[in-house]
Amino acid sequence: MQAIVIDTPGSAHDLRLAQVPDPRPAPGEVLVEVRASGVNRADIFQSEGKYDPPAGASAILGLECAGEVVEVPAGTTTDLRVGDRVMCLLDGGGYAEIAAVPVGQVMRVPERLTWAEAAAIPEVFITAYLTLVELGRVRAGDVALVHSIASGIGTAAAQICAALGVRCIGTSRTAARAAAGAPWGATPLATPDGTFAPQVRALTDNLGVDVVLDLVGARYLSENVRSLARGGRIILTGLVGGRRAELDLGALLPLQATIIGSTLRGRTASEKAQIVSSFAAWGLPLLESGVLNPVVDTVLPLAAASTAHALLKSNETVGKVVLVTGNTNALG
Repeated sequence: MQAIVIDTPGSAHDLRLAQVPDPRPAPGEVLVEVRASGVNRADIFQSEGKYDPPAGASAILGLECAGEVVEVPAGTTTDLRVGDRVMCLLDGGGYAEIAAVPVGQVMRVPERLTWAEAAAIPEVFITAYLTLVELGRVRAGDVALVHSIASGIGTAAAQICAALGVRCIGTSRTAARAAAGAPWGATPLATPDGTFAPQVRALTDNLGVDVVLDLVGARYLSENVRSLARGGRIILTGLVGGRRAELDLGALLPLQATIIGSTLRGRTASEKAQIVSSFAAWGLPLLESGVLNPVVDTVLPLAAASTAHALLKSNETVGKVVLVTGNTNALG
């Protein structure tokens, strides 16, 4: 099969399409012919040598894909069949023509979605769902502060908030990008200097927010705490703004506040299967009905992986960048 390889580890731009051996499915996995693969920040970090894949995972980039099941090994317990259209949460291996996927990380593709749209769902919608619903425990009437609202996770989170009756305040460094969540009712908040707590307090009648979905990290930590309501939760799932921060811990005590760190890729197979199952039960009907919709900014051929990474790093996209394999009609 063809896949993207990294000739020089640590070189973000040294990505090349090459012929590599086909993967073979392990017990409990199915083989999927990849039609499209979503591009994520984690892929960029891995290509730069800053984020190693979990033990046993494919070294090929790509944490989500959509395609057709082409093999169900004997003894694999699943209702999946050859020819089924599926979208998958991956441990790695999405930037390729074929991927081996644990059955617990596979979801069926709603008929109305294209391959490119389906590939834009698993990583970001499941992350947003895990952060807001399972860890953040949001419920109707709560207020959520979502950073990087124009990102794939941000646009997914805005939609999940709207579906749950949760008020969303969405931040980005510019007013134009902060408005990315407006189609789903999110209140835009531009943060050009990284300061936002006073504006958040003003927008919430000084009550603060119940949950913060933070993809930024160190740079926003103190402002996040100052933005919290009593009993508020900060769910940290990204570190693009740094890994180390100083915080007055005394500020957390009167708030009865919680800070939770979370990643999706590093979880066990059973944990991922539980999360995928939970999201599928709640989210697939909403994706089928059009209440939830993947946001695709750009579709590029698999060979243009370096261009896709540069585009994502530019911080000019809204939603997802998607790669499609050579035999794929992205609209099919």
